[in-house]
Amino acid sequence: MNDVTASETVHEQTRLGTADQGHGTGAEGHTEGQQHPLGIYLWIWALLFVFSTFSYLVDYFQLHGLLRWFLIILFMLVKAGLIVAIFMHMRWERLALKFAILIPPLALLILIGLMAIEGLHTFITRWGAFVR
Repeated sequence: MNDVTASETVHEQTRLGTADQGHGTGAEGHTEGQQHPLGIYLWIWALLFVFSTFSYLVDYFQLHGLLRWFLIILFMLVKAGLIVAIFMHMRWERLALKFAILIPPLALLILIGLMAIEGLHTFITRWGAFVR
């Protein structure tokens, strides 16, 4: 291998993050995984606290009906999304892994919604037959 090819290989390994981090032959200079700044975790913790406060305020202001359930579910989904994205490190995963984890529950939610619609249709049809 000539000098130009060797330097291009080292440059490519450095760009991809695959070059050895230390000068030794063992793992003393190589660290596994990613290190994220502590500040991002503190910001997410603060956001979780804010959204939990909003959930509490829904009950405090005695909201009722569809607005109450919409807000409670909205805050719950936002908090769950933040927890999964940051604390479970999904934000930094590959897209294929995100799809493998997120698509099946979404498909189940769609199927449950379709079953609920079908069940409501069946209930209304039977109720109409009994009322006659």
